[in-house]
Amino acid sequence: MKTHYDMIAIGAGSGGLSAVERASEYGKKCAVIEVKTIGGTCVNVGCVPKKVMWFAANTATQINSAKGFGFDIDMKSFSWKKLKEGRNNYIKGITNWYDGYLEDLGIDYIHGFGKMVDKNTINVNGIEYTADHIVLSPGGEPAIPHIEGAEHGITSDGFFELEDLPKKVAVIGGGYIGVELAGVLNALGSKVELFGRADKLLRGFDPMIQDALDKDYTNHGIIIHHQTQIDKVTKDKTIITNKGEFSGFDIIIWAVGRNPMTQHLGLENAGVDCDQRGFIPTDKFQVTNIDNIFALGDATGRAPLTPVAIAAGRRLSDRLYNGMTDRHLDYNNIATVVFSHPPIGTIGLTEEQANEKFDKVKIYKSEFTPMADALLDHKTTTALKLVCEGVDEKIVGCHIMGHGADEMLQGFAVAIKMGATKKQFDDTIAIHPSSAEELVTMS
Repeated sequence: MKTHYDMIAIGAGSGGLSAVERASEYGKKCAVIEVKTIGGTCVNVGCVPKKVMWFAANTATQINSAKGFGFDIDMKSFSWKKLKEGRNNYIKGITNWYDGYLEDLGIDYIHGFGKMVDKNTINVNGIEYTADHIVLSPGGEPAIPHIEGAEHGITSDGFFELEDLPKKVAVIGGGYIGVELAGVLNALGSKVELFGRADKLLRGFDPMIQDALDKDYTNHGIIIHHQTQIDKVTKDKTIITNKGEFSGFDIIIWAVGRNPMTQHLGLENAGVDCDQRGFIPTDKFQVTNIDNIFALGDATGRAPLTPVAIAAGRRLSDRLYNGMTDRHLDYNNIATVVFSHPPIGTIGLTEEQANEKFDKVKIYKSEFTPMADALLDHKTTTALKLVCEGVDEKIVGCHIMGHGADEMLQGFAVAIKMGATKKQFDDTIAIHPSSAEELVTMS
């Protein structure tokens, strides 16, 4: 006899866990299937370990900055091994916690590879399970380019396995992951060269952010190769490109995007559609083309962010099991942060996007050296921009780079999500002295 559930999620990352957690709160019988480690990418090889490394890199930066404030401090030593051990123990604490948490909620955790048999049935380790509702939340994995010698590099997953701090690193890719890893490694003492195909880093971001990041990374010793196509990598880690050969690297890190982990789920057995890259299209309610099968998170190809997957999962169960018939995630105005050095926060439209969408656009911006760096030899840039539209100057975009941007944006994102105008920002009394005050004093 097959075990039957109200909901089964394939993938115990942010999306799948959030859906079954919320469903269990409504008294539903749920299970979650995971072939790797509970917590998914975010907990194990993504947001959480990345942020630990970012904090470590910030600490190194602050030690080096102390002299500017009169402290006689030298960096005596740094133990990558100790950092890695502490980071891994922290993650282990999270994953171990999940076992008791799921048990307390009455959610069955099934470890193994889940494959669809039909639209209501999943096979795991030769055992079949059925459910009224199935949630596909398998997440993604780092992409590796199809070029000769690609095996001589590692991915972002491999970065977290490194036993030592590499002396010289090539980071291939100018997106989120490449920018973040380059900043961490540079701050901790590696010589870093960053290779990107586009003419700027962080393609799709506001030009002010792109230019400020390029300037700061260059000033802090990161060598950036724009418009560079990687053709081949040799065994000794020489990189052959359209702009010549580059060598001497201890490590090459591929940060060229992520692919959805949907190819072996047996989606064809259930009739679930995928696009050419393997992403699963859904409507605004996360419904696939099969009415009892839903998709969440990175596998949908939309806003691949942990809080997005969590919010979508919770709203799905609210709608299915708590009578909230129109409950769904609004994918507009989602705030996000790139944990570069310094960090970048952004929400809404870029200046270019706003000009394409609206007839009347006004831009307010400010760029300066933050007070935190005023006494330092190696300064960073704080850059802020508000994108406004219409007669009432509704704020449709906010872009920040600088110390504290990651914490700063969260509160402003609430206001922008609520439809705040420039006048309402102006009517807010500034907190002085701070970088954030510029957002309510710009003219």
